[in-house]
Amino acid sequence: MSLDQVRSIADAVLYEGYLLYPYRASSHKNRSRWQFGVLGPPHAAAASFGEEPEMETQCLLAPHDGPAAVTVHLRFLQLQVREVRGTGEDGVDVPVGQLVVDGVPVMSWDEAVEREVVLPALPLGEPADAVHEVPGGEDTEPVTDARGAVVGRIVRRRLPLAVRVRTRAVVDDGYVRLSVTVRNEHPEPVVTKDAAIRSSLIGAHLLLRAHDAEFVSLLEPPAGAAAAAGRCRQRRCWPVLAGPKGATDTLLGAPIILYDYPEVAEQSPGALFDSTEIDEILTLRVMTMTEEEKAEARATDPRAREIIDRCDGMSPADLQRLHGLLRDPHPPEPAATAGPAADVRDVTPAAFDTAGAPWWDPAADASVRPGSDAVVIDGVRVAKDSLVRVHPSRRADAQDLFFAGRVARVTAVLSDVDGGTHIALVLVDDPASDLHDWYGRYFYFAPDELRPLSAEETAQHREENRS
Repeated sequence: MSLDQVRSIADAVLYEGYLLYPYRASSHKNRSRWQFGVLGPPHAAAASFGEEPEMETQCLLAPHDGPAAVTVHLRFLQLQVREVRGTGEDGVDVPVGQLVVDGVPVMSWDEAVEREVVLPALPLGEPADAVHEVPGGEDTEPVTDARGAVVGRIVRRRLPLAVRVRTRAVVDDGYVRLSVTVRNEHPEPVVTKDAAIRSSLIGAHLLLRAHDAEFVSLLEPPAGAAAAAGRCRQRRCWPVLAGPKGATDTLLGAPIILYDYPEVAEQSPGALFDSTEIDEILTLRVMTMTEEEKAEARATDPRAREIIDRCDGMSPADLQRLHGLLRDPHPPEPAATAGPAADVRDVTPAAFDTAGAPWWDPAADASVRPGSDAVVIDGVRVAKDSLVRVHPSRRADAQDLFFAGRVARVTAVLSDVDGGTHIALVLVDDPASDLHDWYGRYFYFAPDELRPLSAEETAQHREENRS
Protein backbone atom coordinates (compact mmCIF):
# COMPACT_ATOMS: atom_id res chain seq x y z
CA MET A 1 0.00 0.00 0.00
CA SER A 2 1.28 3.49 -0.84
CA LEU A 3 1.74 5.90 2.03
CA ASP A 4 -0.04 8.54 -0.05
CA GLN A 5 -3.34 7.05 1.11
CA VAL A 6 -2.37 7.71 4.72
CA ARG A 7 -0.72 11.07 4.15
CA SER A 8 -4.09 12.77 3.59
CA ILE A 9 -5.00 11.83 7.17
CA ALA A 10 -1.52 12.67 8.42
CA ASP A 11 -1.70 16.08 6.73
CA ALA A 12 -4.96 16.84 8.50
CA VAL A 13 -3.12 16.15 11.76
CA LEU A 14 -0.04 18.07 10.61
CA TYR A 15 -1.97 21.27 9.89
CA GLU A 16 -4.56 20.99 12.68
CA GLY A 17 -4.70 24.48 14.16
CA TYR A 18 -2.27 25.93 11.59
CA LEU A 19 -4.62 28.87 11.05
CA LEU A 20 -8.07 29.31 12.57
CA TYR A 21 -11.17 31.02 11.25
CA PRO A 22 -11.44 33.93 10.42
CA TYR A 23 -7.94 33.28 9.00
CA ARG A 24 -6.70 36.82 9.63
CA ALA A 25 -3.46 37.89 11.30
CA SER A 26 -5.39 40.45 13.36
CA SER A 27 -7.57 37.74 14.94
CA HIS A 28 -6.59 37.23 18.59
CA LYS A 29 -6.88 33.45 18.40
CA ASN A 30 -4.41 33.38 15.50
CA ARG A 31 -1.77 34.97 17.71
CA SER A 32 -1.50 31.72 19.65
CA ARG A 33 -1.23 28.93 17.11
CA TRP A 34 0.14 25.39 16.79
CA GLN A 35 -2.13 23.61 19.27
CA PHE A 36 -1.13 19.97 18.77
CA GLY A 37 2.01 17.90 18.55
CA VAL A 38 4.49 20.62 19.55
CA LEU A 39 7.84 19.31 20.82
CA GLY A 40 9.52 22.31 22.41
CA PRO A 41 13.20 23.00 23.03
CA PRO A 42 14.53 21.18 26.12
CA HIS A 43 16.27 24.27 27.53
CA ALA A 44 13.29 26.62 27.42
CA ALA A 45 12.80 29.09 30.26
CA ALA A 46 9.47 29.03 32.09
CA ALA A 47 8.60 32.46 30.66
CA SER A 48 8.77 31.05 27.12
CA PHE A 49 5.86 28.66 27.70
CA GLY A 50 7.76 26.03 25.74
CA GLU A 51 6.09 22.64 25.28
CA GLU A 52 7.58 19.37 26.51
CA PRO A 53 10.43 18.24 24.24
CA GLU A 54 9.52 14.54 23.96
CA MET A 55 6.82 12.13 22.85
CA GLU A 56 6.71 8.34 22.84
CA THR A 57 4.43 5.70 21.42
CA GLN A 58 4.32 1.95 22.03
CA CYS A 59 2.66 -0.46 19.61
CA LEU A 60 2.33 -4.20 19.10
CA LEU A 61 3.47 -6.22 16.10
CA ALA A 62 2.95 -9.84 15.14
CA PRO A 63 6.10 -10.92 13.23
CA HIS A 64 5.88 -13.21 10.20
CA ASP A 65 8.47 -15.84 9.32
CA GLY A 66 10.96 -13.42 7.75
CA PRO A 67 13.23 -10.82 9.39
CA ALA A 68 10.73 -8.28 10.76
CA ALA A 69 11.55 -4.59 10.39
CA VAL A 70 9.84 -1.21 10.63
CA THR A 71 10.33 1.95 8.58
CA VAL A 72 9.83 5.09 10.69
CA HIS A 73 8.62 8.34 9.12
CA LEU A 74 8.70 11.34 11.46
CA ARG A 75 6.75 14.27 10.02
CA PHE A 76 6.45 17.79 11.42
CA LEU A 77 6.37 21.48 10.54
CA GLN A 78 9.37 23.78 10.86
CA LEU A 79 8.36 27.37 11.59
CA GLN A 80 9.37 29.92 8.99
CA VAL A 81 9.25 33.63 9.79
CA ARG A 82 8.03 35.66 6.82
CA GLU A 83 9.25 39.23 7.20
CA VAL A 84 8.10 41.93 4.77
CA ARG A 85 10.60 44.73 4.21
CA GLY A 86 9.94 48.07 2.58
CA THR A 87 12.16 50.99 1.65
CA GLY A 88 12.52 53.65 4.34
CA GLU A 89 12.96 57.40 3.85
CA ASP A 90 16.73 56.98 3.86
CA GLY A 91 16.56 54.40 1.06
CA VAL A 92 17.37 51.47 3.36
CA ASP A 93 14.86 48.64 3.55
CA VAL A 94 13.25 48.13 6.97
CA PRO A 95 10.85 45.54 8.40
CA VAL A 96 7.18 46.49 8.05
CA GLY A 97 4.06 44.76 9.26
CA GLN A 98 2.35 45.32 5.93
CA LEU A 99 3.24 46.56 2.47
CA VAL A 100 0.45 47.59 0.09
CA VAL A 101 1.33 46.96 -3.55
CA ASP A 102 -1.14 48.08 -6.22
CA GLY A 103 -3.87 48.07 -3.58
CA VAL A 104 -3.09 44.52 -2.43
CA PRO A 105 -1.60 44.08 1.07
CA VAL A 106 1.44 41.87 1.69
CA MET A 107 1.87 41.02 5.38
CA SER A 108 4.55 39.72 7.71
CA TRP A 109 3.51 36.39 9.20
CA ASP A 110 4.78 33.06 10.53
CA GLU A 111 4.52 30.25 7.98
CA ALA A 112 5.64 26.63 8.23
CA VAL A 113 7.59 24.18 6.08
CA GLU A 114 6.83 20.44 5.99
CA ARG A 115 9.67 18.18 7.08
CA GLU A 116 10.02 14.40 7.07
CA VAL A 117 12.78 12.31 8.65
CA VAL A 118 12.87 8.70 7.43
CA LEU A 119 14.56 5.81 9.22
CA PRO A 120 14.39 2.99 6.66
CA ALA A 121 13.82 -0.69 7.56
CA LEU A 122 14.99 -0.86 11.17
CA PRO A 123 15.20 -4.54 12.29
CA LEU A 124 12.96 -5.12 15.28
CA GLY A 125 15.70 -6.91 17.16
CA GLU A 126 18.14 -4.01 16.92
CA PRO A 127 17.58 -0.77 18.88
CA ALA A 128 18.25 2.50 17.08
CA ASP A 129 19.27 5.87 18.52
CA ALA A 130 20.35 8.75 16.30
CA VAL A 131 20.14 12.55 16.13
CA HIS A 132 18.96 14.02 12.83
CA GLU A 133 19.76 17.58 11.80
CA VAL A 134 17.17 19.75 10.03
CA PRO A 135 18.88 22.73 8.42
CA GLY A 136 17.78 26.30 8.88
CA GLY A 137 18.09 28.91 6.21
CA GLU A 138 17.12 32.27 4.74
CA ASP A 139 15.41 32.99 1.42
CA THR A 140 14.67 36.35 -0.18
CA GLU A 141 11.88 37.13 -2.65
CA PRO A 142 11.49 40.53 -4.34
CA VAL A 143 8.13 42.28 -4.23
CA THR A 144 7.29 44.05 -7.49
CA ASP A 145 4.43 46.29 -8.55
CA ALA A 146 2.40 46.11 -11.78
CA ARG A 147 5.13 47.95 -13.69
CA GLY A 148 7.76 45.45 -12.57
CA ALA A 149 9.50 47.85 -10.20
CA VAL A 150 10.89 46.33 -6.99
CA VAL A 151 9.09 47.97 -4.05
CA GLY A 152 10.17 45.66 -1.24
CA ARG A 153 11.37 42.23 -0.21
CA ILE A 154 10.03 39.18 1.57
CA VAL A 155 12.63 37.50 3.76
CA ARG A 156 11.93 34.00 5.10
CA ARG A 157 14.05 32.63 7.95
CA ARG A 158 14.19 29.19 9.59
CA LEU A 159 16.19 28.12 12.62
CA PRO A 160 18.05 24.78 12.44
CA LEU A 161 16.47 21.91 14.37
CA ALA A 162 17.87 18.73 15.86
CA VAL A 163 15.70 15.71 16.67
CA ARG A 164 16.58 12.39 18.27
CA VAL A 165 14.65 9.25 17.32
CA ARG A 166 15.05 6.12 19.45
CA THR A 167 13.49 2.71 18.90
CA ARG A 168 13.56 -0.41 21.04
CA ALA A 169 11.57 -3.63 21.05
CA VAL A 170 10.75 -6.32 23.61
CA VAL A 171 8.80 -9.57 23.31
CA ASP A 172 5.49 -9.61 25.18
CA ASP A 173 3.18 -12.68 25.13
CA GLY A 174 4.43 -13.71 21.69
CA TYR A 175 4.08 -10.21 20.25
CA VAL A 176 6.73 -7.52 19.84
CA ARG A 177 6.17 -4.27 21.72
CA LEU A 178 7.91 -1.52 19.79
CA SER A 179 8.69 1.82 21.44
CA VAL A 180 9.46 4.88 19.35
CA THR A 181 10.65 7.99 21.18
CA VAL A 182 11.08 11.40 19.54
CA ARG A 183 12.91 14.22 21.35
CA ASN A 184 13.73 17.77 20.38
CA GLU A 185 17.49 18.21 20.92
CA HIS A 186 17.77 21.95 20.31
CA PRO A 187 21.00 22.77 22.16
CA GLU A 188 20.52 26.43 23.05
CA PRO A 189 18.48 28.02 25.85
CA VAL A 190 15.44 30.08 24.83
CA VAL A 191 13.73 32.70 26.95
CA THR A 192 10.81 34.04 24.88
CA LYS A 193 7.66 32.47 23.50
CA ASP A 194 8.60 33.34 19.92
CA ALA A 195 12.06 31.80 20.31
CA ALA A 196 10.55 28.63 21.78
CA ILE A 197 8.12 27.99 18.94
CA ARG A 198 10.75 28.79 16.32
CA SER A 199 12.94 26.02 17.71
CA SER A 200 10.09 23.50 18.09
CA LEU A 201 8.84 20.58 16.04
CA ILE A 202 5.22 21.45 15.22
CA GLY A 203 2.43 18.93 14.52
CA ALA A 204 4.90 16.09 15.11
CA HIS A 205 3.55 12.64 14.29
CA LEU A 206 4.77 9.22 13.17
CA LEU A 207 4.00 6.96 10.23
CA LEU A 208 5.27 3.42 10.76
CA ARG A 209 5.45 0.75 8.04
CA ALA A 210 5.87 -2.92 9.00
CA HIS A 211 7.89 -5.39 6.92
CA ASP A 212 7.39 -9.14 7.45
CA ALA A 213 5.14 -8.25 10.38
CA GLU A 214 1.73 -6.72 11.02
CA PHE A 215 0.51 -4.20 13.56
CA VAL A 216 -2.09 -5.19 16.13
CA SER A 217 -4.95 -2.83 16.98
CA LEU A 218 -4.61 -1.44 20.49
CA LEU A 219 -8.23 -0.26 20.44
CA GLU A 220 -9.68 -3.65 19.50
CA PRO A 221 -6.92 -6.21 20.04
CA PRO A 222 -7.61 -9.90 19.43
CA ALA A 223 -8.21 -11.89 22.60
CA GLY A 224 -4.70 -13.27 22.68
CA ALA A 225 -3.15 -9.80 22.46
CA ALA A 226 -5.42 -7.97 24.92
CA ALA A 227 -3.05 -8.26 27.89
CA ALA A 228 0.00 -7.16 25.89
CA ALA A 229 -1.97 -4.29 24.36
CA GLY A 230 -2.95 -3.17 27.84
CA ARG A 231 0.72 -2.90 28.77
CA CYS A 232 1.49 -0.44 25.96
CA ARG A 233 1.98 3.10 27.20
CA GLN A 234 1.58 6.34 25.27
CA ARG A 235 2.95 9.78 25.95
CA ARG A 236 1.68 12.61 23.75
CA CYS A 237 1.30 10.20 20.83
CA TRP A 238 -1.67 7.93 19.99
CA PRO A 239 -1.17 4.91 17.66
CA VAL A 240 -3.94 3.70 15.35
CA LEU A 241 -4.08 1.42 12.33
CA ALA A 242 -4.16 3.42 9.11
CA GLY A 243 -4.92 2.89 5.44
CA PRO A 244 -7.73 0.82 3.89
CA LYS A 245 -9.90 -0.98 6.43
CA GLY A 246 -8.33 -4.29 7.32
CA ALA A 247 -4.77 -3.25 6.44
CA THR A 248 -2.23 -4.04 9.15
CA ASP A 249 1.06 -2.82 7.68
CA THR A 250 0.73 0.89 8.50
CA LEU A 251 0.32 2.72 11.80
CA LEU A 252 -0.24 6.42 12.46
CA GLY A 253 1.06 7.84 15.74
CA ALA A 254 -0.88 11.11 16.13
CA PRO A 255 -0.79 13.85 18.78
CA ILE A 256 -4.60 13.66 18.95
CA ILE A 257 -6.82 10.67 19.81
CA LEU A 258 -8.18 8.94 16.72
CA TYR A 259 -9.88 5.64 15.92
CA ASP A 260 -8.44 2.90 13.74
CA TYR A 261 -8.55 3.64 10.00
CA PRO A 262 -9.44 7.34 10.27
CA GLU A 263 -10.75 8.91 7.07
CA VAL A 264 -11.25 12.35 5.59
CA ALA A 265 -14.88 12.70 4.49
CA GLU A 266 -15.15 12.42 0.72
CA GLN A 267 -17.45 15.46 0.74
CA SER A 268 -14.69 17.69 2.16
CA PRO A 269 -13.20 19.79 -0.67
CA GLY A 270 -10.11 20.83 1.28
CA ALA A 271 -8.56 21.57 4.65
CA LEU A 272 -9.91 24.34 6.87
CA PHE A 273 -7.30 23.85 9.63
CA ASP A 274 -9.85 24.65 12.36
CA SER A 275 -9.96 22.24 15.30
CA THR A 276 -12.67 19.56 14.93
CA GLU A 277 -13.82 21.41 11.84
CA ILE A 278 -17.30 21.14 10.38
CA ASP A 279 -16.86 22.08 6.74
CA GLU A 280 -20.36 23.37 6.08
CA ILE A 281 -20.47 25.71 9.07
CA LEU A 282 -17.00 27.14 8.48
CA THR A 283 -17.62 27.54 4.76
CA LEU A 284 -20.84 29.47 5.41
CA ARG A 285 -19.02 31.65 7.93
CA VAL A 286 -16.27 32.41 5.41
CA MET A 287 -18.96 33.44 2.94
CA THR A 288 -20.27 36.02 5.45
CA MET A 289 -16.90 37.79 5.71
CA THR A 290 -16.66 41.28 4.24
CA GLU A 291 -14.43 41.92 1.23
CA GLU A 292 -12.02 43.81 3.50
CA GLU A 293 -11.81 40.83 5.87
CA LYS A 294 -11.24 38.44 2.97
CA ALA A 295 -8.48 40.67 1.62
CA GLU A 296 -6.70 40.58 4.97
CA ALA A 297 -7.08 36.79 5.16
CA ARG A 298 -5.63 36.40 1.67
CA ALA A 299 -2.68 38.58 2.68
CA THR A 300 -2.14 36.64 5.92
CA ASP A 301 -1.11 33.29 4.46
CA PRO A 302 -1.17 31.50 1.08
CA ARG A 303 -3.17 28.65 2.63
CA ALA A 304 -5.74 31.14 3.93
CA ARG A 305 -5.96 32.54 0.41
CA GLU A 306 -6.76 29.06 -0.90
CA ILE A 307 -9.58 28.68 1.64
CA ILE A 308 -11.14 32.07 0.81
CA ASP A 309 -10.90 31.49 -2.95
CA ARG A 310 -12.32 27.97 -2.64
CA CYS A 311 -15.29 29.13 -0.56
CA ASP A 312 -15.97 32.09 -2.87
CA GLY A 313 -15.94 29.79 -5.90
CA MET A 314 -18.34 27.19 -4.53
CA SER A 315 -21.45 26.43 -6.51
CA PRO A 316 -24.79 25.68 -4.79
CA ALA A 317 -24.24 22.01 -5.64
CA ASP A 318 -20.79 22.06 -4.01
CA LEU A 319 -22.26 23.59 -0.88
CA GLN A 320 -25.08 21.06 -0.79
CA ARG A 321 -22.52 18.24 -0.74
CA LEU A 322 -21.19 19.63 2.54
CA HIS A 323 -24.60 19.19 4.15
CA GLY A 324 -23.66 15.65 5.08
CA LEU A 325 -24.26 12.02 4.31
CA LEU A 326 -26.68 9.93 6.30
CA ARG A 327 -25.27 6.67 7.59
CA ASP A 328 -27.66 3.93 8.65
CA PRO A 329 -26.87 3.06 12.30
CA HIS A 330 -28.32 -0.43 11.79
CA PRO A 331 -27.05 -1.56 8.38
CA PRO A 332 -28.19 -4.94 7.10
CA GLU A 333 -25.64 -7.71 6.88
CA PRO A 334 -24.09 -7.73 3.41
CA ALA A 335 -25.14 -10.66 1.29
CA ALA A 336 -22.49 -13.15 0.25
CA THR A 337 -21.19 -12.29 -3.19
CA ALA A 338 -18.43 -13.47 -5.45
CA GLY A 339 -16.98 -9.97 -5.69
CA PRO A 340 -16.21 -7.23 -3.13
CA ALA A 341 -19.20 -6.01 -1.16
CA ALA A 342 -20.29 -2.38 -1.22
CA ASP A 343 -20.08 -0.26 1.93
CA VAL A 344 -23.62 -0.76 3.18
CA ARG A 345 -23.27 1.94 5.81
CA ASP A 346 -23.43 4.77 3.31
CA VAL A 347 -26.97 5.79 2.42
CA THR A 348 -28.33 8.77 0.55
CA PRO A 349 -30.73 11.22 2.19
CA ALA A 350 -33.61 9.36 0.52
CA ALA A 351 -32.49 5.95 1.80
CA PHE A 352 -34.85 3.76 3.77
CA ASP A 353 -34.26 1.12 6.38
CA THR A 354 -35.24 -2.51 5.99
CA ALA A 355 -38.80 -1.75 7.16
CA GLY A 356 -39.29 0.67 4.27
CA ALA A 357 -39.31 3.93 6.29
CA PRO A 358 -36.56 6.48 6.94
CA TRP A 359 -34.97 5.61 10.29
CA TRP A 360 -34.18 9.28 10.89
CA ASP A 361 -37.70 10.70 10.45
CA PRO A 362 -40.29 9.75 13.10
CA ALA A 363 -43.05 11.47 11.11
CA ALA A 364 -42.50 9.05 8.23
CA ASP A 365 -42.55 5.92 10.36
CA ALA A 366 -46.06 4.91 11.40
CA SER A 367 -44.62 2.65 14.11
CA VAL A 368 -43.21 5.66 15.96
CA ARG A 369 -45.80 7.77 17.84
CA PRO A 370 -44.13 9.70 20.71
CA GLY A 371 -47.45 11.26 21.67
CA SER A 372 -49.13 7.89 22.30
CA ASP A 373 -46.25 5.45 22.81
CA ALA A 374 -45.86 4.06 26.31
CA VAL A 375 -43.36 2.30 28.52
CA VAL A 376 -44.00 0.07 31.54
CA ILE A 377 -42.31 1.17 34.78
CA ASP A 378 -42.76 -0.87 37.94
CA GLY A 379 -45.70 -2.62 36.28
CA VAL A 380 -47.46 0.67 35.47
CA ARG A 381 -48.06 1.92 31.94
CA VAL A 382 -46.50 5.37 31.51
CA ALA A 383 -47.45 7.52 28.51
CA LYS A 384 -48.19 11.14 27.65
CA ASP A 385 -49.85 13.01 30.58
CA SER A 386 -48.82 10.36 33.15
CA LEU A 387 -47.47 11.80 36.41
CA VAL A 388 -44.15 10.50 37.72
CA ARG A 389 -41.74 11.31 40.53
CA VAL A 390 -38.17 11.95 39.39
CA HIS A 391 -35.20 10.21 41.00
CA PRO A 392 -32.14 11.17 38.91
CA SER A 393 -29.38 8.55 39.07
CA ARG A 394 -27.21 9.15 35.99
CA ARG A 395 -26.12 12.70 36.82
CA ALA A 396 -26.08 13.64 33.16
CA ASP A 397 -26.50 17.29 34.13
CA ALA A 398 -25.99 19.39 37.27
CA GLN A 399 -29.68 20.33 37.02
CA ASP A 400 -30.56 16.73 37.85
CA LEU A 401 -29.95 17.52 41.53
CA PHE A 402 -32.84 19.99 41.52
CA PHE A 403 -35.24 17.44 40.07
CA ALA A 404 -34.82 14.88 42.84
CA GLY A 405 -38.20 14.02 44.35
CA ARG A 406 -40.15 16.42 42.12
CA VAL A 407 -43.36 15.45 40.34
CA ALA A 408 -43.37 15.77 36.57
CA ARG A 409 -45.80 15.29 33.72
CA VAL A 410 -44.82 13.07 30.80
CA THR A 411 -45.07 14.81 27.42
CA ALA A 412 -43.72 12.03 25.19
CA VAL A 413 -42.10 8.61 25.19
CA LEU A 414 -39.32 8.44 22.62
CA SER A 415 -36.99 5.78 21.29
CA ASP A 416 -33.58 6.48 19.76
CA VAL A 417 -32.05 4.66 16.80
CA ASP A 418 -30.00 2.49 19.17
CA GLY A 419 -33.10 1.11 20.89
CA GLY A 420 -32.92 3.29 24.03
CA THR A 421 -36.03 4.82 25.62
CA HIS A 422 -36.18 8.45 26.76
CA ILE A 423 -39.08 10.10 28.55
CA ALA A 424 -39.73 13.81 28.01
CA LEU A 425 -41.02 15.70 31.06
CA VAL A 426 -42.11 19.07 32.38
CA LEU A 427 -42.30 19.76 36.11
CA VAL A 428 -45.84 20.02 37.44
CA ASP A 429 -45.09 22.90 39.80
CA ASP A 430 -43.02 24.86 37.26
CA PRO A 431 -44.88 28.13 36.47
CA ALA A 432 -43.40 28.00 32.98
CA SER A 433 -44.40 24.38 32.29
CA ASP A 434 -47.04 25.39 29.72
CA LEU A 435 -44.49 27.57 27.96
CA HIS A 436 -41.91 24.77 27.94
CA ASP A 437 -44.55 22.45 26.53
CA TRP A 438 -45.43 24.96 23.81
CA TYR A 439 -41.77 25.41 22.83
CA GLY A 440 -41.04 21.70 23.12
CA ARG A 441 -38.29 22.31 25.68
CA TYR A 442 -38.43 19.20 27.79
CA PHE A 443 -36.24 17.42 30.30
CA TYR A 444 -35.32 13.85 29.42
CA PHE A 445 -34.88 10.94 31.79
CA ALA A 446 -34.50 7.19 31.49
CA PRO A 447 -37.34 4.93 32.70
CA ASP A 448 -35.28 3.66 35.66
CA GLU A 449 -35.02 7.24 36.96
CA LEU A 450 -38.79 7.61 37.30
CA ARG A 451 -41.46 6.22 39.66
CA PRO A 452 -45.11 6.35 38.49
CA LEU A 453 -47.50 8.00 40.90
CA SER A 454 -50.29 5.86 42.25
CA ALA A 455 -53.86 6.50 41.17
CA GLU A 456 -54.52 8.29 44.49
CA GLU A 457 -51.42 10.50 44.17
CA THR A 458 -52.29 11.33 40.58
CA ALA A 459 -55.85 12.31 41.51
CA GLN A 460 -54.57 14.46 44.37
CA HIS A 461 -52.11 16.34 42.15
CA ARG A 462 -54.69 16.94 39.47
CA GLU A 463 -57.14 18.26 42.06
CA GLU A 464 -54.51 20.62 43.50
CA ASN A 465 -53.70 21.93 40.04
CA ARG A 466 -57.38 22.58 39.28
CA SER A 467 -57.72 24.58 42.50
